Amino acid sequence: MRTGIIRWLGRGALLVALAVLLVFAVRVLDIQGEPALLPWHRFVPDELDEKALDQADWAAWMGAEAHVFDQVRQQVSERLEPEERVPANRYFPGSPLYPGHFHQDWNRSYVLRPEGEPVGAVVMLHGLTDSPYSLRHLALRYRQAGFVVVGLRLPGHGTVPAALTDVSWQQWLAATRLAVREARRLVGEPRPLRLVGYSNGGALALKYSLDALEDPALPRAERLVLLSPMVGVAGYARFAGVAGWPAVFPAFAKAAWLDLLPEYNPFKYNSFPVNGARQSYLLTAALQEQLQRASHRDGLSAMPPLLTFQSVVDATVSTPAVVDGLYRLLPDNGSELVLFDINRSVDFGPLLRPEASLALARLLPPPPRNYRTAVVTNVTASSREVVERVTEAGAREEWVTPLELTFPRELFSLSHVAVPFPENDGLYGRRPDPADDFGIHLGDLSLRGERGALVMDMGALQRATSNPFFPYLLRRVEQTQGLAR
Repeated sequence: MRTGIIRWLGRGALLVALAVLLVFAVRVLDIQGEPALLPWHRFVPDELDEKALDQADWAAWMGAEAHVFDQVRQQVSERLEPEERVPANRYFPGSPLYPGHFHQDWNRSYVLRPEGEPVGAVVMLHGLTDSPYSLRHLALRYRQAGFVVVGLRLPGHGTVPAALTDVSWQQWLAATRLAVREARRLVGEPRPLRLVGYSNGGALALKYSLDALEDPALPRAERLVLLSPMVGVAGYARFAGVAGWPAVFPAFAKAAWLDLLPEYNPFKYNSFPVNGARQSYLLTAALQEQLQRASHRDGLSAMPPLLTFQSVVDATVSTPAVVDGLYRLLPDNGSELVLFDINRSVDFGPLLRPEASLALARLLPPPPRNYRTAVVTNVTASSREVVERVTEAGAREEWVTPLELTFPRELFSLSHVAVPFPENDGLYGRRPDPADDFGIHLGDLSLRGERGALVMDMGALQRATSNPFFPYLLRRVEQTQGLAR
């Protein structure tokens, strides 16, 4: 009997070893056609770790951040090879995309102070591979309304993509705690404290708020605004770490990357390391577990009200997770979910996948719900004009209000990356403000030509990068966050 068990265990171990070897071999073959690693893929700057972040104040953080940017300048920008000194490289000081030449480098953390005595404070938390640039429009509106704005650059971001190969979600959360401490220091009790989180930053805002419910030493935010929050990610992210296994051998270092792309965006990485996907999955797993635990304990009775904006189709985060993994658990505490529907008037409607056409119908449970629901959608299937369809918390009736906004003819849906950007954004806007110039206008490019002529993949130009309904989004933020004055 014992011999048989040992034999079966041996066979099992052999099968596991063969499976690992197969995965290893497939991944090695997969990376053979990838571009070579460049300086910004190899150099990892020295970020503060979790312990150091929890011991630091804002001045220490800003000093450490300045050191990180100095390292990137010295180790990357000043050591580029001749073939890397091209206008399309954001790390080349001679490029119009070089962030160091702009009036304000929105890759860096910042504090915006209002005129006069502040009425409150808000912390801005950006997304994965992103930078503080993504929330600058909301940041400027909060400052105009009298709030001190603390815009945080999360560790591993705003510098070089390689920084994300050696960072953890615990560092991001520790940096969030630091930023909230600074916001509360700048405006003491009882003036209000807000959190605004985009994508991965939305997950951090939620995780921090749940931690604050359990730890009275953490300052609590009274309200949260979430844009495309990363409550759940695609299932493959669970196994992202497997793709990086061959990278333990220097010859297969490219296996540490899911994408190796030109870096032409001054405020966002195009290249994406395995560790970035891995950490995003680990963060959402910890968030979901804590949401479930808190829900079973007291129904999230002390959770602050949420205002969430989410496209019904999102290739980056899970929209169903926002509804089922978050809003389904909330009490009737004044929270609101705004969903941006697909454009149902597009001429190429038959080309839409059935799951996209049915996404909205499958998302929401039937009313009554514990939260206010607003759906921004076409008036009719033949009209590009949009309305707001509202169902109040606890109600069954739906109220329809015209918005005096329209879907652009060529837009079949919003995207994950479009939600926080108005159409006049200088980098991502469909109609960029000429005075808002960052070396390139990515949002208004509508190019036709032959493959291989551009430094970027044509697919990168087809994703929506700005939100035609941003004026509506801004009004809802103003109305619910006390900014309308």
